[in-house]
Amino acid sequence: MSDETPRFLRACRGEPLDRPPLWLMRQAGRYMPEYQKVRAAAGSFMNLCRTPDLCVEVTLQPIKRFGFDAAILFSDILVPAEAMGAEVEFVTGEGPKIRNPFRHEDDLARFHTPDPREAAPYVFEAVRGIREALGPETPLIGFVGAPFTLMCYMVEGGGSKNFEHTKELVLGRPELADQLIDLITSYSIEHAVAEIEAGAQAIQLFDTWAELLSPPAYRRFCLAPANRFFREVRARVGYA
Repeated sequence: MSDETPRFLRACRGEPLDRPPLWLMRQAGRYMPEYQKVRAAAGSFMNLCRTPDLCVEVTLQPIKRFGFDAAILFSDILVPAEAMGAEVEFVTGEGPKIRNPFRHEDDLARFHTPDPREAAPYVFEAVRGIREALGPETPLIGFVGAPFTLMCYMVEGGGSKNFEHTKELVLGRPELADQLIDLITSYSIEHAVAEIEAGAQAIQLFDTWAELLSPPAYRRFCLAPANRFFREVRARVGYA
């Protein structure tokens, strides 16, 4: 591996470095004035996520200001949920809302695994634009929400303090929870592969709500889907 390989990618491959790579976990830096200006002009958060040119602009803002070692795609973990059939809205002061949450076995028919390039083409257009604007020096990190975390939002209908519906599903109907997580995992794999094909050079899997589970439940509903996700994504993109 040559010294010209960006520091972040060398870290991903376990190579020794002069220092750890730095990047901004919170994507565009949502408290930056540059971001706030673009967010206001977009009209809504989801409209910002669906507008490739604006996604390119806000993804590049932290790189221009701070010169980080990697950029993170501006998107949201609920974009895949919307692509699968969830009715997603971001309510000012309340956060994300899903207007048709998953609550019963019959709800499985409302969610599906489309081709992400058709269901969410704006994501991959943004990836291509960001990759072109960054040049070879700065890698681009793509991401998806981990299947369990996405399931929490889809079952609760948004954020939650106690996650009553999710706990009822996981503890009372674990086989149904397995079915929903399998569906989410299948789409998430396709979405991540499409991000990589468009130019993302690394993929993060965000599991915000894994802490809700006991160790056995974690292994079933978080670890097993994550292992399947990475195994299949790696095989699809030819990374041994």
